[in-house]
Amino acid sequence: MILVSSCLAGLEVRYNGTHCLNSKIREWVEQKKAMTICPELMGGFTTPREPAEIIGGNGEDVLDGNALVIERSGRDVTELYVKGAKAALDVARELEATVIVLKENSPSCGSSFIYNGEFVGKRIAGNGVTSALLKRHGFKVISEAELAHELL
Repeated sequence: MILVSSCLAGLEVRYNGTHCLNSKIREWVEQKKAMTICPELMGGFTTPREPAEIIGGNGEDVLDGNALVIERSGRDVTELYVKGAKAALDVARELEATVIVLKENSPSCGSSFIYNGEFVGKRIAGNGVTSALLKRHGFKVISEAELAHELL
């Protein structure tokens, strides 16, 4: 089973209530070849929600207790991001996911890039919290940008 970020399948679950539809991913979901997950909703967030970025590192650093996930207003939401990552890991294990396609740049789902923690739109190399946890447990995690090269 392929797991995919819900927003990539067209579900309006992003922080600002939008989606990032990828037609191939939506097709897989409709054909029951893929299942959607949203680690942020699984962690307890609602839509819409305030944007958040990782401060002081990347997803690995968050998991190790050396960085935080902070909303633009300054509220620490690290615990909710870790909770969502653990819930996504449980689903990946239960479904024996063969590959997981997550939304790039997200503090949860980014698998190559995340924002730098300054809320200025600058990206840096790194994993989001969920991507980091899934990779630690041996899952293949890619972004929607890598999709064409990896799966097709």
